[in-house]
Amino acid sequence: MERIFLHDGAFCAQILPYGATLHSLYVPDRDGTARDVVLGYNNLSDYQRHDGYLGATVGRNANRIAGVQLVLDSQIWQLTANEGTNQLHSGFSGLHQKVWDYNQTAENAVTLHTVSPHGEDGFPGTLEVWVSYTLSGGALSMDYKAVCDRDTVVNLTNHAYFNLAGQESGAIDDHVLSVSADYYTPCGPGTIPTGEVRAVDGTALDLRSGVVLGRQFGAPELREYNGYDHNFALNSSDAAQLYCPRSGICMAVETTLPGLQVYTAGFLSERQGKRGSVYNCHHGVCLETQFWPDAVHHPHFPSPVLHTGDIYRHKTIYRFSVK
Repeated sequence: MERIFLHDGAFCAQILPYGATLHSLYVPDRDGTARDVVLGYNNLSDYQRHDGYLGATVGRNANRIAGVQLVLDSQIWQLTANEGTNQLHSGFSGLHQKVWDYNQTAENAVTLHTVSPHGEDGFPGTLEVWVSYTLSGGALSMDYKAVCDRDTVVNLTNHAYFNLAGQESGAIDDHVLSVSADYYTPCGPGTIPTGEVRAVDGTALDLRSGVVLGRQFGAPELREYNGYDHNFALNSSDAAQLYCPRSGICMAVETTLPGLQVYTAGFLSERQGKRGSVYNCHHGVCLETQFWPDAVHHPHFPSPVLHTGDIYRHKTIYRFSVK
């Protein structure tokens, strides 16, 4: 399995050309011991056969589109359905399954590139995508760029599962998460947004002051999802902060995107992970920066449409410190 190694001081990342995937991310804890804080697999075949999108670059459209149809320029485009009658993470041929070409520009930076042809999983236009990973100053940044030869939908994210105690450390129940969001987008059947933008006040979705994740999983609003699987309407570019008291590692999330999907792996089934680890439900938390799910069917949501001649440019940063 080919890997790209990035180094910056005590920090190290491994990126896979397959899916432009974040395979490993070593971060020093409060004692200076490096811990790999993202879940992953030892073998390429495991990435190919398992669900979960561990560490992958997801697109063209991250999250869900209802009814597998979208209308652009008065034309109906029929998408592939891979989750009941809906599409999740772009169907069967998403960017997470492509082998990207790459150019490592420095020991701490790499740019990966791929093409999604016109009509792939029903999406219009030939889309070119670039993702640049840079490890610098205690932070891992991901710069996304895309262009298309006709109007299309572009909504890219990274699907890393973070465990700040270390990828082999079991449940993230003790992790403390805060999210800078006054509102979220509630969902109906199939985890499809209803179109409402609801205040978090007085609910388990109020993460503004920080919550211990394991204490929230039994809340009535979360039972259907066995934890969090919700999109938050971000107040600012300072999206979220995750802290693990076991390791002392704190991760701040910064982004230019308008939404954050918090997924606490409530539906992750038992599986073999890296270096003898066994993963299961609640063993990681995904903080997926994104446009809001099913935005193509809700005109009042921020639009993920990329017009011909425009350039999609967004950035997400995971910034680490210790307490």
